[in-house]
Amino acid sequence: MTEPLYPLRIAAAPISWGVCEVPGWGHVLDARTVLSEMAALGLSATELGPPGYLPRDPDELRSLLETFGIAAVGGFLAQVLHAEPEQAIAAAKETATLFAATGADVLVLAAATGLGGYDARPQLSESEWRTLIDTAAAIRDVAAECGLRTVLHPHVGTHVETEPEVERFLADSDLDICLDTGHLLIGGTDPVQLAQRHAGRIGHIHLKDVRSAVADEVRGGTVEYSEAVRRGLYAPLGEGDVDIAALVSSMHAAGYRGWYVMEQDTALQPTDSAELPSRDTERSLRHLAGLVAARI
Repeated sequence: MTEPLYPLRIAAAPISWGVCEVPGWGHVLDARTVLSEMAALGLSATELGPPGYLPRDPDELRSLLETFGIAAVGGFLAQVLHAEPEQAIAAAKETATLFAATGADVLVLAAATGLGGYDARPQLSESEWRTLIDTAAAIRDVAAECGLRTVLHPHVGTHVETEPEVERFLADSDLDICLDTGHLLIGGTDPVQLAQRHAGRIGHIHLKDVRSAVADEVRGGTVEYSEAVRRGLYAPLGEGDVDIAALVSSMHAAGYRGWYVMEQDTALQPTDSAELPSRDTERSLRHLAGLVAARI
């Protein structure tokens, strides 16, 4: 008898409710509202969102999460890795210490450009790339001292975005990666094929669905990433062009038993409430429930 695929370890992320570290991204809902919406949908674990969104005091953070019955998975940290590594390492150590104090187990690292957003990125020199690899390794080590795993997140508008960059990072570094189905597709990588080629290097998963026509515009440089998000780049799971069923099936067959973090990045207007992002997240959860019923 085939081993059932489920239950999956499903977690939420504040970015699905418009909470982003980029200045001017959009209206940011307060933390209690977002956590309450997660709990109402039956979600019991989350990434922690951008630094400073949730309390930085460990006791206060644990208390807040416990109020809503939500556990911490870890979280996203975008740092400049190719220059001034001491600053990135210090920031990572502070973040890893906080994550560990909440019981989280993963630091999701991205190679930021330093430009303050994800709409443009300069090219790196060979020496800068080597610094990036070395800094990522140093961050892995300081996070491990706190009991956390570190994964590198290929991400639009960072220095690990395109398929050649993802493959080069995997060749040059021993860090596992966060397989983000949306960012990979936008960057030109088929996430299912990547998962099949490098199943043993997938340490964490962000589940997104993407409207490929809008992604093509981002990749072609005709629309900036932030504007594409506002135009509906991301869709509820099953309503875009990522083969979520094939990805989950492939990773389960390969032995992956880690987190699947629900992330449909969105940007809110000042008059927006939590209603629409919560409805989209509910549709995504229903899609995953359908995969359970289908026993892919």
